[in-house]
Amino acid sequence: MTRWLNEDEQQAWRAYLGATRLVFDQLDRELQRDAGMPHAYYEILVRLSEAPDRALRMSALADRSQSSRSRLSHAVSRLEENDWVRRESCPDDKRGQIARLTDAGFEALAAAAPGHVEGVRSHVFDPLTPEQVRQLHTINQTLLDALAQPADTTAVPG
Repeated sequence: MTRWLNEDEQQAWRAYLGATRLVFDQLDRELQRDAGMPHAYYEILVRLSEAPDRALRMSALADRSQSSRSRLSHAVSRLEENDWVRRESCPDDKRGQIARLTDAGFEALAAAAPGHVEGVRSHVFDPLTPEQVRQLHTINQTLLDALAQPADTTAVPG
């Protein structure tokens, strides 16, 4: 039986969906305009900048950036063209690859970050009260925790 959304849930869902799409679209446009990179590339550079030695296995980078492996591979190829990322062989696994943030990539990220942070602040946090920021965190962390739970793989008796 379908558990349809009630009126309040429908309004909350549509507001959430609309707001997240508009925010991500706006941030993506701003990064493209100001830094010459889409938000997805910015996210990859951030993840690499936070990693030890500014390097991650491609599989771990895909997981951390919430990207499919094929989409990530394409993005890293584009980032290599800009000399922002370099692929290396994984020393302990011949089939694995490591993505490493180059100095030029770190400089591109450092140049893009102030404008991006200002966009996040102006589009997300400035319109909210401190209490709403706390609520936003609580709600989103609850959703993240629920979605991170492993799927129920219990077999249905048959």
